[in-house]
Amino acid sequence: MARSLLKTSSMSIRTKLLHKTGVSLYDTSHGFHEEVVKKKLQQFPGGSVDLQREDSGIGILTLNNPSKMNAFSGVMMLQLLERVIELESWTEGKGLIVRGAKSTFSSGSDLNAVKALGTPEDGVAMSMFMQNTLTRLMRLPLVSVALVQGRAMGGGAEVTTACDFRLMTRESEIRFVHKEMGIVPSWGGAARLVNIIGNREALKVLTGALKLDSKKALDIGMVEEVLQSSDETESLEEAQEWLKQFIKGPPEVIRALKRSVSSGKELCLEEALQNERDLLGTLWGGPANLEAIARRAKFNK
Repeated sequence: MARSLLKTSSMSIRTKLLHKTGVSLYDTSHGFHEEVVKKKLQQFPGGSVDLQREDSGIGILTLNNPSKMNAFSGVMMLQLLERVIELESWTEGKGLIVRGAKSTFSSGSDLNAVKALGTPEDGVAMSMFMQNTLTRLMRLPLVSVALVQGRAMGGGAEVTTACDFRLMTRESEIRFVHKEMGIVPSWGGAARLVNIIGNREALKVLTGALKLDSKKALDIGMVEEVLQSSDETESLEEAQEWLKQFIKGPPEVIRALKRSVSSGKELCLEEALQNERDLLGTLWGGPANLEAIARRAKFNK
């Protein structure tokens, strides 16, 4: 019955977009020409975005441009989208850690690209490209954590908000410096920040360009926990152990739970409730469900 309902339910366009992979937020109807933007971004090389997939079901996404505090070059922006697309098709994945190389997170955009893409049209096009990428990152059916070591500045701070959780080392900081650059967050960071800490705190953080050290970030609910170690290897191990407590179980169950939370956050109540029913239809009577029932039955004898 549940599977029959799943097939016949009429999902809204927003619901379909929320869970369909490979779909861009923007297209030519919005004045967005993705291939044109990609050609422009390719002109600014440097660094890389690396993805390591562990047998535990945890992916480790590393922003790797240490000579520039892991600032995003144009090529890195392109690679970030490529890595997100890889993760969209990783059916065995359950969790994701986003971090920066060499004990710092990211200082935002590479100023060489920012200076060269100096027109309002260029700025808006790059904004739409990164909004699309980070929204797809946020909607991944993986429980995601930003591991903040060193500084997460500007666009780097915005990237942390695309993750479900944030962990910081003691000496690290998050700072939205956009006001000091004469702009606003444009990668979706302001909208996501409001969802994380509320509109009043978000307004303080943005208008004050506040330096969020680990204590302040913990106090306002920006981060979940401050890690014991600041060592690059040890803090990554800590982050993995922290994440593992939330991804125990079959991938299809963890991924469905993440999708249900995403729908509750982004859809109206009726659509979110329908989405829960649809997700249930993919799990009810499935291997994980039947195995759990068998275990309970054995235990209760």
